[in-house]
Order: sequence, then C-alpha cells, then structure tokens
Amino acid sequence: MNSANGRMICTTGMSTDRISVEVVYALPDEQKVVALDCARGTTIAQAIEQSGIVFLYPELAGRNHDAGVHGYRQRPDFVLSDHDRVEIYRPLLVPPTEARRLRARARKRIGK
Repeated sequence: MNSANGRMICTTGMSTDRISVEVVYALPDEQKVVALDCARGTTIAQAIEQSGIVFLYPELAGRNHDAGVHGYRQRPDFVLSDHDRVEIYRPLLVPPTEARRLRARARKRIGK
C-alpha cells in the first residue's frame, strides 16, 4: 500500500510505532530502491516481502534471500531498526578463490 508521500506501508506487527527502511536490489546496470514505512519489529524477510521486489525480479522468487543491513550479512529473522537499508545480495558468479586464481594467471601471461 502506498502512502501520500510515496513510501510503501508495511502492515507487519501490532505496534503503532513506525520505522523507515529501504530495501535494495542491485544488478550490474540497474538498482531498485524501495522505501518502506514499517511497524517496529519488522524482520528482513518481512521487509523484502512487503517491498514487492520479488515480483519485479523473478530470479528472486522461490529462494532464500541472502541479505544484509548496511553491508553486514544478517539472517532473515533479523529485526530492523529505523533507517536500516536492507540489501539483497546476488550469488557470486565466480568464487573468490577462483577469481584470484584467474587474476594471477592473467598477470602471469602479461608478465607482471
């Protein structure tokens, strides 16, 4: 549901205290940011669901969301605070150890 100021309103929880959070999903060429006004006590999983991002990006449907708050990975049941930024992480295309190996091979080929 949208409020008059353009923020989506979560209906999670029974508390009348409200918090403002953002749910973010970034692709290489696009970033989607959804601002929400939620009930105090809203979890990461609830905020992601309420944001509607899963419906905009079908690749997110039907999987556990690897997510964090302000760059720190958190569990889906992590309770959000006012002004938190929920970031939905994409799976790595190449594991970090393999990426280092590939960079080392490339440097070796060019003689560095």
